[in-house]
Amino acid sequence: MSRKTSVRPGGRSARVQASVHAAVRELEAEVGRQALTVPLVAGRAGVTPSTIYRRWGDLQELMSDVAVERLRPETAPEDTGSLRSDLEAWAEQFLEEMAAPTGRAYTRDALLGDPDGTNAGQCSAYAAEQIEVILGRAAGRKENAPDVETVLDRVVAPMMYRILFRPEGLDTAYARQLVVGLVGSNDR
Repeated sequence: MSRKTSVRPGGRSARVQASVHAAVRELEAEVGRQALTVPLVAGRAGVTPSTIYRRWGDLQELMSDVAVERLRPETAPEDTGSLRSDLEAWAEQFLEEMAAPTGRAYTRDALLGDPDGTNAGQCSAYAAEQIEVILGRAAGRKENAPDVETVLDRVVAPMMYRILFRPEGLDTAYARQLVVGLVGSNDR
């Protein structure tokens, strides 16, 4: 059973989470991920190892939590003026970030330390939120748009499958091809 919480904590709990996450990122950069241990992270974060074990369970779940936070988009999707071009720009950026070695490592970490599927659901929610913004803009422009689940099924899912299992030859043309297959080529 996962010990981490699905909501962002406040107060001391938020400070502990922030310091532990920062310690993981710093140590990963300094000594590499293979050298990370709970006592090492705890020492850097200024907490006891039992705090980490109590909150995250083990190093794998901690790494998973950190990865999910790193996969959170930092900005809203670009508004390029049309559904097709907005989806293409977003899909290209998503593919580029997720297919990069760090994106793949974060995805693996997010899923490996996720016994109950919470992290996978959160990662999916991040993509859905971004797509909702794009579809909301399209609705405001009176464009005919698919629903969020259709975009996830026809654009995001194929990209993630290829990223995880068949990464050769992935490029922005592939992302654009998926979008055109969904919304057509006339909506530019």
